[in-house]
Amino acid sequence: MKNIAILGSTGSIGTQTLQVIDANPERFNVEVLTANNQVELLAQQARKFKPNMVVIGNESKYSELTELLKDEDIKVYAGSEAIAQVVQTSTIDVVVTAMVGYSGLLPTINAIKAGKTIALANKETLVVAGDLINRLVEEYKVAILPVDSEHSAIFQCLVGEHNNPVEKILLTASGGPFRGRDYEYLKSVTAAQALKHPNWNMGAKVTIDSASMMNKGFEAIEAKWLFGVKPSQIEVLVHPQSVVHSMVQFQDGNIKAQLGVPDMRLPIQYALTYPERVHSEIPRLDFGIYSDLTFEKPDITTFRNLGLAYEAMNRGGNAPCVLNAANEIMVAAFLKDEISFTAMSDVIERTMEKVSYIVQPTLEDYIASDQEGRRIAKEKFLNLKSKI
Repeated sequence: MKNIAILGSTGSIGTQTLQVIDANPERFNVEVLTANNQVELLAQQARKFKPNMVVIGNESKYSELTELLKDEDIKVYAGSEAIAQVVQTSTIDVVVTAMVGYSGLLPTINAIKAGKTIALANKETLVVAGDLINRLVEEYKVAILPVDSEHSAIFQCLVGEHNNPVEKILLTASGGPFRGRDYEYLKSVTAAQALKHPNWNMGAKVTIDSASMMNKGFEAIEAKWLFGVKPSQIEVLVHPQSVVHSMVQFQDGNIKAQLGVPDMRLPIQYALTYPERVHSEIPRLDFGIYSDLTFEKPDITTFRNLGLAYEAMNRGGNAPCVLNAANEIMVAAFLKDEISFTAMSDVIERTMEKVSYIVQPTLEDYIASDQEGRRIAKEKFLNLKSKI
């Protein structure tokens, strides 16, 4: 029986993780649940799964959560510091980091220092501070098991290949709702349009990142740190069917691919049960339905965010941290219809040019870079807005 902590239990990954746990009650016990704002859903989850502790990130909702759980024997806490602390609880075996964005960094660091296995769904942790995270993983001898479908696919392809050098990682992308559209079309798209992903059911922020292909840029950076490859060894391929979740090419020319239906419960379950493969009721891949699998090169001229991510990855240091900070500000603005889809890339690029570059950042440098990146992105955004 594994005791699981889920950071971000009310989001898309968090709720699907609970579905996997619910289907395997003999294998998993929920020890900790955390959420940022969705207090009613968090309370519902807590009443069903009976964790030892729950944490609501928004401190103003603490009283409401306490009231909702007053008849339950569950400890209730609030605030980002509490989330970062509960992951160190001695009874936890696996921490599922399903929080969105930069907020997942410090809890993940604390979980690593506490010796917990990390089921990583928060890609921004490695985007922001991959070098630091890898050093901590080595120091504290913990495992990071990828939950993202693409990185789970790569991980599965590498099982049993420890002594065989990787020539190339082929990272697949759906292309999102705007695949094949040109730059002129993208100028006028709305948040409502961008949120209509053709294959995956994800949270709003990740869905917008997918539409702009920033998500794939983040995944390329994440792959660099997870699998120890150079940026030049990571190739993005647009695969609209989302059946081949990624591939690995070895030095002899052979390629291994991992396939499955586009259902996040598959990589979640694999991360929680690794190295076992246990039965699931998740639908099987029907090649009669998915009989036409296609691949194409991404259009980085139109989808500039992918190119910006590679630029940040090649530069290294705190550049990816700044990229992420600016992107989080821009996505929030786009979701409020305050900035155009294409202008997001303009502000991100200008922010990357403006923020001080640090070659070998410390944790304090990453925190400062995140703050500076957000401040400058807001300034650039407001300047752009005033000219409209």
